[in-house]
Amino acid sequence: MLRIWYIFLGTIFMFTCFVTTTKAQSGIFNQAKGRFSGMSMGSGGSDSIGHRTGLEDSITIHFRYLDTSRMVGFDSTLYDFAKKIGIPWYHVTLGNLGNAARSLLFEPQMKSGWDYGFHSFDDYNLTVEDAKFYNTTRPYAELNYLLGAKSEQLIRLMHTQNLKPNWNMAFEYRLINSPGFYQNQNTNHNNYRFTSWYQSKNKRYSNFVIIVGNKLQSGENGGIASPGFLDSAGGGFDDRSNIPTKLGPDNPGSRNFFSSNIATGRLYTNATYLLRQQYDIGQKDSLVINDTTVVPLFYPRLRLEHTIEYSTYHNRYQDTYADSSYYDSLYLLKLANRRDTFYAKEYWKELTNDFSFYTFPDAKNAQQFLKLGASLQTLQGQSTDSIYHKDSVFSKNNFNTFIHGEYRNLTRNKKWDIEAYGNFYVAGYNAGDYMAYISLRRLISKQIGYLQVGFQNTNRTPSYMFHPGTTFYLDTAASPLDLKKENTSLLFGTFEQPKLKLKVTGKYYLVTNYTYYSGYIQVAQASTLFNVLQISGEKIFRIGGNWNWKTWVTLQQRLGDGPVNLPLFTTRNQIGYDGSLGFKNLRISFGGEMRYFTSYKAPEYSPLLGQYFYQDVNTVKLERPDISAFLHFRIKSFNAYVRAENLNTINLPGGGFTRNNIPTNGYPYPGMQIRVGIFWSFVN
Repeated sequence: MLRIWYIFLGTIFMFTCFVTTTKAQSGIFNQAKGRFSGMSMGSGGSDSIGHRTGLEDSITIHFRYLDTSRMVGFDSTLYDFAKKIGIPWYHVTLGNLGNAARSLLFEPQMKSGWDYGFHSFDDYNLTVEDAKFYNTTRPYAELNYLLGAKSEQLIRLMHTQNLKPNWNMAFEYRLINSPGFYQNQNTNHNNYRFTSWYQSKNKRYSNFVIIVGNKLQSGENGGIASPGFLDSAGGGFDDRSNIPTKLGPDNPGSRNFFSSNIATGRLYTNATYLLRQQYDIGQKDSLVINDTTVVPLFYPRLRLEHTIEYSTYHNRYQDTYADSSYYDSLYLLKLANRRDTFYAKEYWKELTNDFSFYTFPDAKNAQQFLKLGASLQTLQGQSTDSIYHKDSVFSKNNFNTFIHGEYRNLTRNKKWDIEAYGNFYVAGYNAGDYMAYISLRRLISKQIGYLQVGFQNTNRTPSYMFHPGTTFYLDTAASPLDLKKENTSLLFGTFEQPKLKLKVTGKYYLVTNYTYYSGYIQVAQASTLFNVLQISGEKIFRIGGNWNWKTWVTLQQRLGDGPVNLPLFTTRNQIGYDGSLGFKNLRISFGGEMRYFTSYKAPEYSPLLGQYFYQDVNTVKLERPDISAFLHFRIKSFNAYVRAENLNTINLPGGGFTRNNIPTNGYPYPGMQIRVGIFWSFVN
């Protein structure tokens, strides 16, 4: 704890130094526009201050995603710490950064086709969909470092540069290492992502490369042995690492930053290698700047595209201190000895070849196009475990053929934004699956704001984790269910008024054949249709001066008899100061933050499967709202975060911070923890 306070005081000292010297600083970065400006402090010759224009060290940087050609700038939001660690505010974990997470909101799977089904660790994956392709005038790098209690650390490094004006490369690395407050919940995640974007000088040919790898390691402790230990006086249980847990060795775990040894837990690795090539046919043009400068232009009318994507998924659970009574009672597994080694693992390889073509009705509007394509997908899996297969490997092979189409149109006046896409699986394991989506967004007026309405329908084969062919299908006491295809329809609408800083969203789900776990190993499927209504709102209220109240509210209700329990009311609120304190280059946000959800019968967690499951017996109720105090500030390209979290756990009669909230039965959150972080961007 002393180490945390030293860093806290050091950060405050740095903050003071930066503020007092802010007028002498250079290298301003406007993240909303994606531009640095300023001047270096060189001396002599043509680099003297007197001959500078102020733009020699400037940078213009934008990025786009793979399936859109729109270039966007960086998000300059300062107050939202959840975006820095990559976990949405409405998600809860098993008590430690890096453990399995779930949403408090209803978020069914809406993707058709083959899906492995392991999603409890999605928050910690880097993905192809989130890969950014940059275009920058100068090399640019980011450093993100977070240090928390109990040696919790998060490191993120990113570097990008244009090797040539028409060729950019970027590399990103992230490490999450957190021993946790309780036994056997330590985590060690490593992620990397590489992107390359090349475009020929004549602008006809484009090449995109994405390489993504995720190695996730998380301890599984099965929850604490008894919630009574949280309130026990004496016995050393005020130090939460002394509380016994249902799984794993009886020790507080390693606090070594470099340690990744997990005796009882999950190792999940996945990787994706993607290559996309495009060739455009259209008309040439040029823009004459002056007598010596001519910029070549090209307007595509037809685009040919080939994408090849190879992905691997390796899911392993192991317990080197397996308690035979625990696995027998919950998983119906008979271990040879009381303390025996148990493991189960599965490995999948997925290869997809896609050929598509685009047509552009308006040559001068690249945001309007029609895309049609077809794909061939092959799937190969292997699985084994130490109980049923006895180290023998069980293999399975599948394939899919599907067609897809897409239409997009962002009109030139920027008032209409239309998206429509879908796919249909013609043959193979997922034959009959389909997905259809349409969205219309309209700028009504600057005074009224934006309105978006849409519809999506997905017909999908239940995820493979529910299939008897997986090694993690352990419900051998019952005959496998004849699972039908899930069908989910979604009606949605959003109203947004930037001037009022208001956003309201409504969603209405209609779900049939919902597939879920009804226990630690039991697979079930809902036989009746049920609905979920969800209304969310975001608003920033100005209290006075630079003091604001930011609120996020979600109301949701299940209609009908469905195996889904949801909190009726979920909210997050911040009250604080957002301004500059009179300094030109300073942006600061400080105040208090609160998160709360109403009591409900929350899902419980199955460690061996790594899945949350439905239950209708135990009610989860927050003893107090989660409360934090925060200080976030930015000076030019330097950001810092100082946070005191879980202040609600203070125990005034007994002293200390021991009134822990338990959002998932058996998995309490930690007491007060101090987090200190920096986010620094560099221009080379």
